[in-house]
Amino acid sequence: MPKVTFILRDGTEKTVEFEHGKLPYQEHGLPESFLDLAMNFDIPLEHACGGSCACTTCHLIIKQGMQNLSDMEDNEADRLDTAWDLTTSSRLGCQAVIKGDVVAQFPMYTRNYVQEGGGIQLGNPNPSASDKDGEVRP
Repeated sequence: MPKVTFILRDGTEKTVEFEHGKLPYQEHGLPESFLDLAMNFDIPLEHACGGSCACTTCHLIIKQGMQNLSDMEDNEADRLDTAWDLTTSSRLGCQAVIKGDVVAQFPMYTRNYVQEGGGIQLGNPNPSASDKDGEVRP
C-alpha cells in the first residue's frame, strides 16, 4: 500500500495510505493521482479547473519518491511552465498518478491563491491575528 505524505503550507504533515484499485474515484484529476487522494482524505489541495490540467493550482513539489509517480505527459509539462515557484521536482497533483511511497509539499502559494487574495503576504504562510478578519493587506 503506497504511503503518501503531504506537507501543507503551514508545515504540518498529513500521511495517508491507500490500496491500489480500492480508492473511490472522485472525478477530479486522474484516478489515484494526488488530487484524487486529496479528495478522498479531505486534504485541501486546490484545483480551480476541477482537475482537468487547465491550471496550476494543484502544483506540488515532490520531496521524495519521484520514481513512484507516473511519467509526465506533454500537457502537464506545458501547463507546469506557467506555475508559480516551479522547481525541477514540480508536478501537477491532478496528473501525477501515485504508484508507491511519496512525499509532496504544497508550494508557499499558487497563482489562484495570490490572485484571489488568499489572505497571506507572499512568503508568510501564517496570517497574523489581525489579518483573520478576511481583509487582505499589503
